[in-house]
Amino acid sequence: MAAQSLLARFGRRCLPAAASRSAATLQQHQSALRAQTKVCGCYFSTSNCHHTKFYTDPVEAVKDIPNGSTLLVGGFGLCGIPENLIGALLKSGVKGITAVSNNAGVDNFGLGLLLQTKQIKRMVSSYVGENAEFERQYLCGELEVELTPQGTLAERIRAGGAGIPAFYTSTGYGTLVQEGGAPIKYNKDGSVALASEPREVREFGGRHYIMEKAITGDFALVKAWKSDRAGNIIFRKTARNFNQPMCKAARTTVVEVEEIVDVGSFAAEDIHVPKIYVHRLIKGDKYEKRIERLSVRKEGESESKQKKSGDNVRERIIRRAALEFEDGMYANLGIGIPLLASNFISPDITVHLQSENGVLGLGPYPLQNEVDPDLINAGKETVTVLPGASYFSSDESFAMIRGGHVDLTMLGAMQVSKYGDLANWMIPGKMVKGMGGAMDLVSSSRTKVVVTMEHSAKGNAHKILESCTLPITGKNCVDRIITEKAVFDVDQKNGLTLIEIWEGLSVDEIKKSTGASFVVSPKLEPMKQIST
Repeated sequence: MAAQSLLARFGRRCLPAAASRSAATLQQHQSALRAQTKVCGCYFSTSNCHHTKFYTDPVEAVKDIPNGSTLLVGGFGLCGIPENLIGALLKSGVKGITAVSNNAGVDNFGLGLLLQTKQIKRMVSSYVGENAEFERQYLCGELEVELTPQGTLAERIRAGGAGIPAFYTSTGYGTLVQEGGAPIKYNKDGSVALASEPREVREFGGRHYIMEKAITGDFALVKAWKSDRAGNIIFRKTARNFNQPMCKAARTTVVEVEEIVDVGSFAAEDIHVPKIYVHRLIKGDKYEKRIERLSVRKEGESESKQKKSGDNVRERIIRRAALEFEDGMYANLGIGIPLLASNFISPDITVHLQSENGVLGLGPYPLQNEVDPDLINAGKETVTVLPGASYFSSDESFAMIRGGHVDLTMLGAMQVSKYGDLANWMIPGKMVKGMGGAMDLVSSSRTKVVVTMEHSAKGNAHKILESCTLPITGKNCVDRIITEKAVFDVDQKNGLTLIEIWEGLSVDEIKKSTGASFVVSPKLEPMKQIST
């Protein structure tokens, strides 16, 4: 309206004195002015058709989504998922959906509900996780699944919203992602019906990168915390995750919020997504906010039950892994042993824990009265944060990771090769959990990668090998291996060096339980354990 008013005033001032002041003449002159200003590059937009539309019924907000649509669905695990809009899709009965989402909820909640009703034809995700129905449909050939590294998924969505058709990333180089052949759909007999295509490879600065194409959607279904009546939205804690980039990458973005407030209720600089990206908005009727992994501590209870050093396998690995932390370090820890190692961080040092779902400054598990479903870690466990913590979106999180701003990545493995290849995300045809963020976490040459794992698999099968037999997560990426028996340093050219050995074991015993050759450090010493 301001532009229209300005144009009208300008037009009236510029009319010739002898010209008629009729409305028709004024309208013609304004049209001429618009044409002139468009030519000189200073055209004032007078469109008023892009206002956010508010709905009261979630079904009405999604009823025009046609069969075969590509939907971007926000959330991480069950945190920040658009519960009401997913419920509306169940009622609408839309089928043949390609759902782009980090994961697919659980069997009976979130996108898992749409899997049960067979409304989803294809999932583009990074993680299958503990959704048994998701895994079953995929392995039985009922569902197409394009598994994509989590950071790459976030960046493909961000690029789509920014009008960038493709980009290069080191994530996935040397893996099935780059080489192609990853199963997208299985036949009922277990053979591969549809496989992924190889990626284009380019070299920059002596490193290899693969090309990834942007993702856009027909519709985005997003969960935010609050909206003002203009359509600007803000998120709460780790419920931001994939929701923020998805707002920008769809032709039509539908947002559900917990509260709608007056314009001016939050400062302009505090808005996470401006109204230009929000096409439809609804206040959710109710939210279950189901917690996937409720993890709590009791008042006065330490984070881990202290045990005598080395009295079991896991404890032994954890206490050695804790020695990898240094004062001021930024670290990302995988679930299981790596995360447990954080319980032994010395009180004399400060380590900033980053979680790929969008938080920096993780604290301990909450007390029962501190549990917050909008605050989880990458393992979907309830957590707290420490003073000075910050929250951000998934694409921002992986910019930190790929950019080498994280000093240490510690994660588990099914196999590690002599030269540092890592395998930890699938057993073809049998077990598919997805790579999640692991491929991104090991992609930066500036980040130290430490693997913590038991030395052998079931039946004493070797896990440290000359070369991995399982699909790899990263190529030449591991810097150190910590097991209950030994610690190895890994060099991409020279291979393994044994630097520590558990007391009571011999080098020959290590050789028998290791499926790769190694050299013994002249400074070989007993395996260290952090003191408590």
